[in-house]
Amino acid sequence: MIRIAADLILRAFVVLTGVALATFALLWHAPGDPALSIAEARYGTVVSKEVLDFIRAEAGFDTGFWTAFWAWLSPLLAGDFGQSSVTGRAVWPDLMTAMSYTLPLALVSLAIGLAISVPLALIATRRPGSWMDRGAVALASVGVAIPAFWLGLLLILLFAVQLGWLPAMGADTRAHAVLPALTLALGVAASLTRIIRSGILEARTQVFLPAFRRRGIPPRNIARDHVAPHAAIPVITVLGLELAFLLEGLVVVEVIFARPGLGSFLVNAIYARDFPKVQAVVLLAAVIFVIVNLAIDLIYRSLDPRMDGRNA
Repeated sequence: MIRIAADLILRAFVVLTGVALATFALLWHAPGDPALSIAEARYGTVVSKEVLDFIRAEAGFDTGFWTAFWAWLSPLLAGDFGQSSVTGRAVWPDLMTAMSYTLPLALVSLAIGLAISVPLALIATRRPGSWMDRGAVALASVGVAIPAFWLGLLLILLFAVQLGWLPAMGADTRAHAVLPALTLALGVAASLTRIIRSGILEARTQVFLPAFRRRGIPPRNIARDHVAPHAAIPVITVLGLELAFLLEGLVVVEVIFARPGLGSFLVNAIYARDFPKVQAVVLLAAVIFVIVNLAIDLIYRSLDPRMDGRNA
């Protein structure tokens, strides 16, 4: 167990270091002058050469890549995310404010996606090959094929413009979260429905199930104790991937619906070449992925104890 924990910590360290370095390098070598982008975001469109020189010195752009990278990384190791290059405000409080909008939306979207996909997959697997099964697969395929930005615009046109039932922009009330949550949840439900359906059908073909039936074990107990754990393994993997898709989709969805969340925070920071803000968002996403992967690994071991033997 100690060796496994050490291995997980080492992998997390490598991932976080690689993500930080890659993101900083992409921002550093992106086309254009980062000092000009910061100056335009801070002062307006007309800036003098003296202002640009001041910003280059302030942000460390004139010291070289590795010196600037270490100047950002060394305070981070002490828990300091630094100050915004544009506003001068501390990054961490603004990041947490944006996260307070994004995290509830992501969790609600995931819950709605599960509430749609699990019953739909159970209905589909009741009679494989039936019209219900084919209909569920068709709906899931269409849902996967629709991009989040297009689906969001369709929902705005229908429920906000045509029907006037829900607001389209902002995050002032709970009603403002309905359309963004549906946009994300329908994509999640489409992916999960196919995976849950495949997992259940595969679990039902296991060679040991007929032996349990011959022993007189009730079908409900077989489904609960043997089919469900076996089918849950691929579903857990997809749930971890869906978190990645949610974070990716949130960037698009929050911009479409003008929500002040992590997506808008990141887009504005990239546009202004605000290195500390962009790095903070990327590192936060990487930490979330590391934690999710660790949780998935632990759940795997509880569902399939043979993994301990294979990894020993």
